[in-house]
Amino acid sequence: MFGPDITFLGVERCDLGDAASFERADVVIVGAPFDGGTSNRPGARFGPMALRQACYLPHDGSRPSLALRVDPLKDLKVLDAGDVECFSGDIETSIANIEQAVHTISASGAIPLILGGDHTVALPDARGVARHHGFGRVSMIHFDAHADTGDVEFGNLYGHGQPMRRLIESEAIRGDRFLQIGLRGYWPGPGTLDWMARQDMRSYEMTEIVERGLTECLTEAFAIATDECDGVFLSVDIDVCDPGHAPGTGTPEPGGLSSRELLDAVRRVCYELPVVGMDVVEVSPPYDHAEITAYLGNRVILEALSAIARRREDASGGEPWDRRKPLLQGRQAVPRAATGL
Repeated sequence: MFGPDITFLGVERCDLGDAASFERADVVIVGAPFDGGTSNRPGARFGPMALRQACYLPHDGSRPSLALRVDPLKDLKVLDAGDVECFSGDIETSIANIEQAVHTISASGAIPLILGGDHTVALPDARGVARHHGFGRVSMIHFDAHADTGDVEFGNLYGHGQPMRRLIESEAIRGDRFLQIGLRGYWPGPGTLDWMARQDMRSYEMTEIVERGLTECLTEAFAIATDECDGVFLSVDIDVCDPGHAPGTGTPEPGGLSSRELLDAVRRVCYELPVVGMDVVEVSPPYDHAEITAYLGNRVILEALSAIARRREDASGGEPWDRRKPLLQGRQAVPRAATGL
């Protein structure tokens, strides 16, 4: 394991080499400190450490959600397995180590939540989950500025611009159950877009999201993701947000989602869909300032955990969550006309 022995906001540690240590866990967090697949700015190898620590509240294993009325770190059994051994100069060994760790967690019945790392790690993350749930039985919802469907980039088959192509080629994830949210910018080129079209991928570029609204686009994507699939893998590249909201990342692209839009979207995904795995990637602390990006990534994780906890509580007979219900129902404001003022 790399880095200091710090767990996500103080949750208990587990050891993937000791099955008893994560028995009956609901979620197991694991770090994938790999950035050997970056094409621009490195530093995402330090992402897992930053994501675990970025919070101004005590690291006491408790985070009550105001919106969802749950405490995900208490209502779920969330454990932290530390970091997978990764080597920036050995991409294939790193991928193999990550995939085995994720499969071990998934096979135990827990949801693996992977802290990246660059987006290369999505290949072993989703493939490790699919090995347990079945190839072709897990769909993907992918938040990103970039499609990550390149073929050979810089002479390599593996890197942070290619994991989604490798996933589809491996048949771990079906191309027609692959939903991408937030694409924009000036890559990839026509050849890669043609390949994506032949796979029946569905990509929501930012212009479409602005025109139709994020809510409508997500609702449509959810219907596709749950058709003929048993679970959903959620992959969040932090650069889906505008660089003003997430400056600490390797390939920033202007014109993205706001942090509020991303948090709301992740909450919806994890509340409405059967999420069986998740990663948060491309947080690069060396390019962050005031920990803006690390704080956002930390809250993305907490929104996901809170929504999973709320979904399970509702399924067990709890009062369904109503987002329109006020937190506190205080006295009604008195109309000014009634006061004579």
